[in-house]
Amino acid sequence: MAHKLFGRLRGSLSTLLIVSNTLFWFTPVLSLGLAKLIVPLKAFRSGCNWLLDGCATYWISFNNLVQKVFSGTRLHVVGVDKASPSEWYMVVANHQSWVDILVLQRIFNRKIPFLKFFLKKELIWVPFLGLAWWALDFPFMRRYSKKFLERHPHLKGKDIETTRKACAKFRHIPVSVMNFVEGTRFTRGKHEQQGSPYRHLLQPKAGGIAFTLAAMGDQLHRLVDVTICYPNGIPTFWDYVCGRVNEVRVKVRILPIDRTLVGDYFNNPEFQQTFQQWLNCLWSEKDKTLAELHMPGQ
Repeated sequence: MAHKLFGRLRGSLSTLLIVSNTLFWFTPVLSLGLAKLIVPLKAFRSGCNWLLDGCATYWISFNNLVQKVFSGTRLHVVGVDKASPSEWYMVVANHQSWVDILVLQRIFNRKIPFLKFFLKKELIWVPFLGLAWWALDFPFMRRYSKKFLERHPHLKGKDIETTRKACAKFRHIPVSVMNFVEGTRFTRGKHEQQGSPYRHLLQPKAGGIAFTLAAMGDQLHRLVDVTICYPNGIPTFWDYVCGRVNEVRVKVRILPIDRTLVGDYFNNPEFQQTFQQWLNCLWSEKDKTLAELHMPGQ
C-alpha cells in the first residue's frame, strides 16, 4: 500500500514539474515567435530561430532531468552515437504509447536537431502548446481528401505546396521532422482488426511520410529509423511518471534517403506502389528488430 502511495506521489510531483516547466518556457517562446512575425529582417529572424531552438532544448532538458530523477527507468539505446545536431533528418518510429514521445525526446535531445512534428492545422488551438508549436515553426498542414479534390480540382497539389512553403524556413537551420508511420498507437485490438502481417506492428501508412518527403525534398539528408521496445508491456504515461517502467530498449538506425523516394505519391500509381514496397520492407525489418529486443537479456 505504501509503495503504491509513494508511486502516485512521485507521479504527481513529476507531472506537476513537467507542466510547470512547459508554462515557464511558454512566455519566452511565444514572445520570440511574435517578434519574428513583426520584424521581417532575415538576420533578426535567424537570431530568433537560434534562441527558440535554445529555449526548446532547455525545456526538454529539464523534462528529461525530471524523468531521470523520478521515473528510475533504464534506457538501453543502440545507434544514437552516429547522429549529429548539424544534419537534417526524417525520423520514423513505431508507436505504442504517449511515453514514446518522452523517450524520443530523452534520447535525441542535443544529439540531433529539435524534433518537430507535422501537425493538423486544428491543433494550433490546443491551449498553450498550440501557440508554442506555432512559434517553434512546427509545420501545420492541411490534407485534402480525394473526394474534396474532386469537388475542388483547382486545389489539387495545394496542400503539398503550402507545406513546402512552411518548410522553406528549415533550409538554413537543421531540423528533425518526426513521423509515427502507423498513424495511431499499437493495441492488440487494432492489430487484429487490421489483420496486420506484422507480429508487433500495425500496418504502416505511406501517405504521411511520402507527403513529408515531397514537401521537403532535398532538404532532408538522412532517415532515422527508431524501434522502441517495452519488454515488460506497453506502459501508460502515468505508469512511466510513477516509476513503474523498469526498462526501455531502443535501437536507432541512420539510413540514407534515396532520391527515388521523392515523388507525387497521391497522383502517380507507379511511384505509389514503389514507395509502399520500400516502406513495407522497412517495417518488416523493424518487426524483426522488435522481436529481438523483446528477447530476455537484450
